[in-house]
Amino acid sequence: MSNLVKPDYWKHDLVPGGEQKELNTLNLGPTHPATHGIFQNVLTLDGEVIQGTEQTIGYIHRAFEKLAERRPFYQIATITDRLNYCSSPINNMGWHMTVEKLCGIELPKRVEYMRVIAMELARIADHVVCNSVIGVDTGALTGFTYIYQQREKIYDIYEEICGARLTTNMGRIGGFERDFSPKCWELIRAFVKQFPAALQEFDNLLVRNRIFMDRTINCGSFPADRALAYGFTGPNLRACGVDYDVRVADPYSGYQDFDFIIPVGQNGDTYDRFMVRDQEMKESISIIKQALDKLDKLSDKKSFTADVPAWVLPPKEEVYNQMEALIWHFKIVMGEAAVPIGEVYHCVEGANGELGFYLVSDGGRTPARLHFRRPCYIYYQAYPEMIKGTMLSDAILTMSSMNVIAGELDA
Repeated sequence: MSNLVKPDYWKHDLVPGGEQKELNTLNLGPTHPATHGIFQNVLTLDGEVIQGTEQTIGYIHRAFEKLAERRPFYQIATITDRLNYCSSPINNMGWHMTVEKLCGIELPKRVEYMRVIAMELARIADHVVCNSVIGVDTGALTGFTYIYQQREKIYDIYEEICGARLTTNMGRIGGFERDFSPKCWELIRAFVKQFPAALQEFDNLLVRNRIFMDRTINCGSFPADRALAYGFTGPNLRACGVDYDVRVADPYSGYQDFDFIIPVGQNGDTYDRFMVRDQEMKESISIIKQALDKLDKLSDKKSFTADVPAWVLPPKEEVYNQMEALIWHFKIVMGEAAVPIGEVYHCVEGANGELGFYLVSDGGRTPARLHFRRPCYIYYQAYPEMIKGTMLSDAILTMSSMNVIAGELDA
């Protein structure tokens, strides 16, 4: 038996004293609830200490980019929905802005501010999911069940805007399909008024909770230089102390008109990532309040789209009664709007990082080439380095705080 050759996966070495130490292999995922998505991590463990890991993605690969290259431009918004489905409106509007950039479409200020409101609501909804789940993974379920009610209130606003809650297909190239209803404005103002108190109660449960702090401080720490080397963006980068935010570095949709703070951390650990998102929710509420004030001061009270008949479906009553409206309706539905030849890159500050769209157009009815820059795909590559030498339970918590969304990871 002493000459028995063990297979490669049965790793072993000698520890002081001549005793043999065996390293165990653990498959975490692909269908394990703690992975927060359908992806797999093959962990090499020394007891409960992680010696190394290898990620496996692609279990829900849906070929988003190739699907998009075979669809008219206006139909691609439904594909972007399925990237980070926790904050779909940001994905939708990022794509719309990309096409608008290619076509040289300028939007009225009212439309830009309406987009800002929708995108900041989406950011809050996404951060609510991430931070509440961090609490669950430390053993604190109460905060999750409490703050999740706020996410449903945001979904009520989505539903009033476009009729959908999760995958919203919100907006259109050139603006919105329709104006926000009076009830929608009431829901937005009510949410802005009551959410800060709810968030403060959530903070009271966790932010200074000794158990939560012990579990999250120095858990999954990552230095700023390594984060930049991997291409981190969003809250994961800002938690490392780097104040990069696309809304400030390359403003879009009128963000240059707003005053807000970019929260940053110091240690790049789970606690910092939690706190950055927590503070960003407060800043998002401030931005929405500013947008509401700016909308009230605008003389334009009716615009919800740019004057681009090649992209905006005319009202049904006009389609039924006017030949020109019927022609535009047909051309839009059949994807025959004229698109210039060229290539553009446009990015937005998604809830979990820089979401970019690289679009190449040959003048046809569909993109010649389209690439999605998904932040999850980029920062998840650093996961093995972040958890090496930590405990198994810390690996779960680190993954939660990174906000890895499988739909975006596997695009």
